[in-house]
Amino acid sequence: MNESDKILVETSARHVHVTQETLEVLFGAGHQLTAKKMLSQPGQFASTDKIEVLGYNDPRKDPEGKLPRPSMKFSILGPVRDHNQVEVSLTEARKLGVNAPVRESGDIAGSGACTLVGPAGQVDLKEGVICAKRHIHMTPEDAERFGVSNGQIVGVKVDSGKGRAVIFEDTVVRVSPKYALAMHIDTDESNACCGSGLLYGEIVSK
Repeated sequence: MNESDKILVETSARHVHVTQETLEVLFGAGHQLTAKKMLSQPGQFASTDKIEVLGYNDPRKDPEGKLPRPSMKFSILGPVRDHNQVEVSLTEARKLGVNAPVRESGDIAGSGACTLVGPAGQVDLKEGVICAKRHIHMTPEDAERFGVSNGQIVGVKVDSGKGRAVIFEDTVVRVSPKYALAMHIDTDESNACCGSGLLYGEIVSK
């Protein structure tokens, strides 16, 4: 792989984006997100706050609704957004018993439901749970260099050197001057290619 063809590949673990209104229900009036770790995309950060996400039991196994709902801890990413969104892998969606269609970020209409639980309260989401479509963040200059455009679907080869090279088809290109060059995959996809440590990919089909 030529140095100029390399694209940093990052594993995006499960996380939640919330509105300021939802944040205050979960943590109390006036609560603000505090950055714990800055992320590769400019201005984005993992916050110090975590919440519980509740899913649903299989009604065939729990017809009377007596069992505790399946749950997982999630980190909240900042800054706050204008919509609530829960991002999971498909394995995690099955464990939670929730529907998680493969969608681009922000495309939440008709997506899965769940309940967010914080120390001060909870919020029932009628929609907002998705499995994020794998994607590459690019600046306009990056897009020109790679010969691609916003919304284009490409195939990316990722080889960790551990005997599980994978070509990820159906990868969407997202272009904005606010982005930094990086491809994002979820934990299922990362495990499929033995992704760990510093990982790179290259576009092999357009």
